[in-house]
Amino acid sequence: MQWRGGRQSTNIEDRRGMRLSTGLVGGGVGTIALVVLALFLGIDPGVILNQTNYEPDTTAVAPTSPADEETKNFVATVVGFTEDSWSEIFRQGGATYRPPTLVLFTGAVQSACGFGKAAMGPFYCPGDEKVYLDLSFFQELRDRFHAPGDFAQAYVIGHEIGHHVQNLLNISDQVESVQRQARKTEANRASVRLELQADCLAGVWAIHTERSQRAQSKDFLDTGDVEEALRAASMIGDDKLQMESQGYVVPESFTHGSAEQRMQWFKQGFQSGTVEACNTFK
Repeated sequence: MQWRGGRQSTNIEDRRGMRLSTGLVGGGVGTIALVVLALFLGIDPGVILNQTNYEPDTTAVAPTSPADEETKNFVATVVGFTEDSWSEIFRQGGATYRPPTLVLFTGAVQSACGFGKAAMGPFYCPGDEKVYLDLSFFQELRDRFHAPGDFAQAYVIGHEIGHHVQNLLNISDQVESVQRQARKTEANRASVRLELQADCLAGVWAIHTERSQRAQSKDFLDTGDVEEALRAASMIGDDKLQMESQGYVVPESFTHGSAEQRMQWFKQGFQSGTVEACNTFK
């Protein structure tokens, strides 16, 4: 992926090193286990996370390495690509894109949706229109999930930005309304459709950015980049996460979709390049 020299977004909020008071999370180990399974690559965590107050210790700033700063620059550039592409896609549809803010944090963070921890993975909160990311997730993506590569990381960001697009299009509110009235199994199915659509939207972003960069005689995707994204999508499918955590698979409890589904919908978005092709709610 050719990202160096790209425009870096200014919608980055760096909270790395900011400490939170201890003893803030309700629900115990069961809540955290549920979050890890249900919100990996997150949707609105406010459904299951307790709201809480916190006091940031702004004097306790963890040092950052040159590698961390390089990764921050990468993230800001990827967000810049998403802003440019989604602004153009919305403009073509007669609408205006309102970019989200991406929050970098270390260990734990407070959002409008509640208290989050790095172990939950990245997540998007519609309440404050922010994406939350601990950069250590990229190392976990590489080491635990065996999905290395810069475009695998870009896919993760693209997925979360996809949730923001859903929020702007009022899809998230509609799904949440259905979930409130549905039984658990139906609510899980609605969550899966929402997540798969975010995967598809990540694909739409990727191909739109590729075409836009090519039109400017610039490179974007390298050979093998799409495969990196597909591998990442595969490795964080619900079936693989459940097999890893509990040794068996319960499809009725899926909230993000199987490995095959996640790959399929990313490819659907990438090959079609249109938001209309991402209707997982048919």
